[in-house]
Amino acid sequence: MKSKNEQTRCVPGFLRKTRPNAAVTVHNYFREWEKRHLNLKRKRSKHKFEPAICFSRQIGVGVLETADILAKNIGYRVIDREILEHIAKNKKLSEKTVEFLNEQYPDIITEYLSWIVGEKAFAKSESINALFKTILSFATLEPSIFVGRGAYLLLPRERILAVRFIASDELRIKRLAKLLNMTEKEAAKNLDQADKEQRLFFKHVYGKKSIIPDEFDMVINLDYIHKPRWAAEIVAQAFKEKFDKISVD
Repeated sequence: MKSKNEQTRCVPGFLRKTRPNAAVTVHNYFREWEKRHLNLKRKRSKHKFEPAICFSRQIGVGVLETADILAKNIGYRVIDREILEHIAKNKKLSEKTVEFLNEQYPDIITEYLSWIVGEKAFAKSESINALFKTILSFATLEPSIFVGRGAYLLLPRERILAVRFIASDELRIKRLAKLLNMTEKEAAKNLDQADKEQRLFFKHVYGKKSIIPDEFDMVINLDYIHKPRWAAEIVAQAFKEKFDKISVD
């Protein structure tokens, strides 16, 4: 029988109370893509990648609400860790995603992954390749806001707005304790383990020992910018200023 801690433990930052689960969300995405392909042919982009927004965050800060507000304001789609992993871990879904992409841009996945392998020391397992293909597919198929999984390290730097969200341990612990109805001591233990898992992921997948602030367009401290609406407005303005004059046709 599982202990209370095992039953309640989850990776903080991915808690979703009102959002549909990944399977439902992905099903709706594919249905919309299929309708779009039946009714029109999209113009081939000379840049191939739509300007995207990539959120990177410390575990437990909670940025999905900010992402949802921003997506509604600018007409983008939120692609979070749960969605990416749901597709990447399902071979049929992963193949279907790439199929949609290849209909518009033949061989772009092969070309770009070949460049990545040649230029960057990324891990090259089957599961990681599936994750990379999923991120690349979404980035090309439609305007997207990526939350997590290091998308900012994979996509062309000149085509993204990379935003890092941070917060104090105190804020993260209090938030997690409230969300999971546990003591702050239990929350701190969960958070420490989740931070270690995140570091291991970036080391294994991207060969990075730490996340460097200089890699981002901006860093937002949620101890001070504590309302999701504020953060969404800041990011929206920065995105407009960076890409307003760039044609995506």
